Amino acid sequence: MEMAQLDALVAVVDEGSFDGAARRLHVTPSAVSQRIKALESAVGTVLLRRARPVVATELGTDYVRLARQVLAVVHESGLPGGTDGAPATALPRVPLAINGDSLNTWAMAALARVADLAVFDVHREDQDHSAELLRSGEVMAAITTQARPVQGCSAVRLGVMRYRPFAVPAFVRRWFPEGVTPDALAHAPVMMFDRKDDLQDRYMRERAGRALEPPRHYIPSTADYARAIAHGLGWGLLSAEHSDPLLAGGRVEALEPDGHVDVELYWQQWSLRTPVLDAVARAVRQAAADALLP
Repeated sequence: MEMAQLDALVAVVDEGSFDGAARRLHVTPSAVSQRIKALESAVGTVLLRRARPVVATELGTDYVRLARQVLAVVHESGLPGGTDGAPATALPRVPLAINGDSLNTWAMAALARVADLAVFDVHREDQDHSAELLRSGEVMAAITTQARPVQGCSAVRLGVMRYRPFAVPAFVRRWFPEGVTPDALAHAPVMMFDRKDDLQDRYMRERAGRALEPPRHYIPSTADYARAIAHGLGWGLLSAEHSDPLLAGGRVEALEPDGHVDVELYWQQWSLRTPVLDAVARAVRQAAADALLP
């Protein structure tokens, strides 16, 4: 395997097309295609599905992960063979998976601390699903709820994000006149971030002892999600960073004083160590220590 072939493999997967990879590598699409064909011939199997977007095959994901690791080591060691067309002083690219709430609250401060060491390609992914991006080789590290390390990775506990249930006062009076009861939860409209969001369902299962199917609104943006609750569309769980300003302005109230859902977060990264990835990990751990519950 040649470095140019590994560069091409990663670029095609990241960009989703041969044309996109060609623009990133400053070569022609034909050159990218030739490199991929040569790599596939060398390993004796197809590594990419030529779909829209182009995706790695099952075996291809293993080669993508290997390619990222090799390229990271090559780039940071200063060895020849880096990305085509990139200047010698180009910063290493670090793909990460970070859940929306962390990204919109404490995680951005961590990235800012090491912004002079790398460029970041952040994949916003639900914390319960971000480990899948590690398995597929799409990212080098992830903030996840999974304590058990993905194969080839290490895991470190970061802390706890606490979420509490809120709604506007008029909504609480209408839908929860007798408090948070199973019947009220079964009928009150609830706010969901997206279809991977399980927080509200966890809260309802704990209160009702069973799964409930109330009317659901889906708002896949952290800021807009909090805004939707403040406008009275439904009740939903918010972190302190998003609920405190609304509480201070009297726009929302808690459904119950002590009700909450705790989400334990972990940092998982490749076991293959590089100075830049280690620096990112230290920054993330420090920012988490400052912002999360122990």
